[in-house]
Amino acid sequence: MKRILVPTDFSAHAENALKVAAQIAKKSNSEILLLHMLEIPSQMNDAITTATSIPDVMLYIKKANETLHKLKEKEYLKGIQVTENVKFERAFNGILSFSKESQTDLIVMGSHGVSGIEEILIGSNTEKIVRLSEVPVLVIKKGTTKLKAMNFVFASDFSKEIKKPFKKMIEFSKIFDAKLNLVMICTPNSFKPTQLSEKIMNDFVADFNITNYSTHIYNDINIEKGIINFSKTIDADLIGLCTHGRTGLAHFFTGSTGEDLVNHAVKPVITFKI
Repeated sequence: MKRILVPTDFSAHAENALKVAAQIAKKSNSEILLLHMLEIPSQMNDAITTATSIPDVMLYIKKANETLHKLKEKEYLKGIQVTENVKFERAFNGILSFSKESQTDLIVMGSHGVSGIEEILIGSNTEKIVRLSEVPVLVIKKGTTKLKAMNFVFASDFSKEIKKPFKKMIEFSKIFDAKLNLVMICTPNSFKPTQLSEKIMNDFVADFNITNYSTHIYNDINIEKGIINFSKTIDADLIGLCTHGRTGLAHFFTGSTGEDLVNHAVKPVITFKI
């Protein structure tokens, strides 16, 4: 891991994400790319093309750069290479394009709202970033300023398409020397006999050089509740999932069951694109 992207709107939630990113950067000797997306208010839509409005635009840029510079000077960022970036674009488009252009390895974002970390996953901007990002996205729970990741849950069906993101998950887990709790959630709609589930997981893991892990099969009424309840039983620090591009987390976060997960999940989540 070389570059960690931290989008910021200068909120407390965003700074919490920055603190976690700093922790990861120190462990992985990575650079942090601080990014503020400057979305001009509707009354300023013609700011760039109207000469009389240019000073107003310059003021926005100046204030954003000043605030970024103050963030960069925070004590917890000392010893880390941090670059400041201000871009004019809609938030999710700008974050995704900047991530691609700058070849980032991880995006760290803070959550908003009071329903726990997953509320951000159904929000407009971050949900789209989680769904469309080509690189892993770590979403930080409200109030979290330090990531504890010793007990890492990775929930999956362990199909062949998971192998590529699984490698990235292993790389991330090594940063924290985490124990991997690999879990397959079995539900009435996706039931597999225990013997078959065990074979699928064992055959999958056999292709990777990992030692600090355990495999689990957990039965519940749906995927969402299974992930939440299993994570609670082992007191997990972090939950890992895979996303399917434009379908995003739909496999996990749909309908009322998705709302249940939003309301009850209290741990950070990291997603990996298939």
